[in-house]
Amino acid sequence: MKKLALALSVLATMSSPVMAEGNAEAGKTKAIVCSACHGVDGNSMIDMYPKLAGQQTTYIEKQLHDFRSAAKSGGKEGRADPIMGGMAMMLSDEDISDIAAFYASQTKQVIEVKDVPALGEQLYKGGDSARGITACIACHGPEGKGSEAAGFPDVSGQHANYIKIQLNKFHDTNRNNDLNGMMQDIAKKLNADDMDALSKYISSLK
Repeated sequence: MKKLALALSVLATMSSPVMAEGNAEAGKTKAIVCSACHGVDGNSMIDMYPKLAGQQTTYIEKQLHDFRSAAKSGGKEGRADPIMGGMAMMLSDEDISDIAAFYASQTKQVIEVKDVPALGEQLYKGGDSARGITACIACHGPEGKGSEAAGFPDVSGQHANYIKIQLNKFHDTNRNNDLNGMMQDIAKKLNADDMDALSKYISSLK
């Protein structure tokens, strides 16, 4: 909770980072190789891979830079991933900006989720003060759209399975490229039922 408050106070005084504006049309061509996992328009049909359509440009850029850093540093920096590391290793900064611009320009397809657990909505909107779990709404907003200026991604309509995989990675600290370790702090307090319920609720947001 303290880390969250500190991060939000710091972000409130920061200006948005200046990044080169990507070319979405060029990014469409460069992203063809990505379509096998993420779909031609960024709407992945495989639920272990994220939908990138409509995601914030700066978030996609950060993740690609982090994948590339991990690949070049042997996992000492960034975000290590055996598949994405190899893909990002070959990308220039311009490639990254163009690919991010392309995916951000696409429209995300949200599939209706049935039987969403009440626990998921409860944790997302209110957290669990007894266990020190901060409500997801604090960073990702009521509709899951996040905040590009603050670096909080749009999680709405994402595949439930992908969300659960990432929560588990944060829980086990296998993923640690989150701002000030906020997601790790929260995820380590979640149990399997919490993660399942949250993932389904977030997936249902539009």
